[in-house]
Amino acid sequence: MSALALAGKVAIVTGSSRSIGASIARRLASDGASVVVNYVNDATAAESVVSAIHAEGTGKAVSVKADVSTVDGAKSLLDQSIGAFGKLDILVLNAGIMGSKVLADVDEAFYDSHFNINVKGPLFLTKLAAPLIPPGGRIVFLSTSLARASTVLPNALVYVASKGAVEQMARVLAKELGARGVTVNTVSPGPTDTDLFRAGKSEQQIQFIANLAPAKRLGKPEEIGPVVAFLASEGASWVNGQNILVNGVSRPHG
Repeated sequence: MSALALAGKVAIVTGSSRSIGASIARRLASDGASVVVNYVNDATAAESVVSAIHAEGTGKAVSVKADVSTVDGAKSLLDQSIGAFGKLDILVLNAGIMGSKVLADVDEAFYDSHFNINVKGPLFLTKLAAPLIPPGGRIVFLSTSLARASTVLPNALVYVASKGAVEQMARVLAKELGARGVTVNTVSPGPTDTDLFRAGKSEQQIQFIANLAPAKRLGKPEEIGPVVAFLASEGASWVNGQNILVNGVSRPHG
């Protein structure tokens, strides 16, 4: 991709104060985009991402607090984003949670939290944002390689169900929004070395999962951003309705 391939573009990256979301935000900005760094609780982390973007000097950024699991939060995020940059070209739906419970332990609150954040939030934010995104715009959903893994564990039930819904939404929206030149794709990371991934796992479990990849390691957050940046670029104008797995061929465990 050419230098500053996203110059003049405005992007929102939900849940981008840390981890994969922060890496995506920084990569889009390094390609010249103006980026809205969305967060819910950690203003300090969000501002750190904004500062890093400004220090690099190729893109602009602002942080916006908004709970995108709610329709009101989605409206607030869009209002503040348009207020900051005047338009929207790229929407990256990264915010999500990943809980671990087997069927016997799943309760209504656990289910609702996953589907509100992982499914309802992206759907309604896309609904509200779609009229603002011009032809040539880009929407990127985030799923997980676990949705295709044959060795998925029982405690991933609700999480994987929510991401399966995300993948189907993106597949259908690619046809509706593609009719006016807005592409909709999904990026599905495999095991990636983040705090969320490490939570509740022993070092032995982490190493076992890492060894499933030919390179014998976990993915890095900064290895996800370039794929999203490509999908956001002009070079991906004929890539629509796709689900790209970024997992180092570590498919047996996602």
